Amino acid sequence: MKKRLLRLLCVKSIVTIILTLTFTLLCITGSIDGGQFVTVFTTVIAFYFGTQHERMTEKSDTEQTE
Repeated sequence: MKKRLLRLLCVKSIVTIILTLTFTLLCITGSIDGGQFVTVFTTVIAFYFGTQHERMTEKSDTEQTE
């Protein structure tokens, strides 16, 4: 659990959380419409989880070759 919390504090996670909060606030205040929010949010989340999955796959491949 502690290790998981420490991983949340990496720069990429902080940026993702800040972007999510910012675009949520912009959508709530009416500065952007829901469609723009979904597009940006989906892109950010897909990039975040895609790179995380890629890193885990590379780590798994490295461990198997050793």
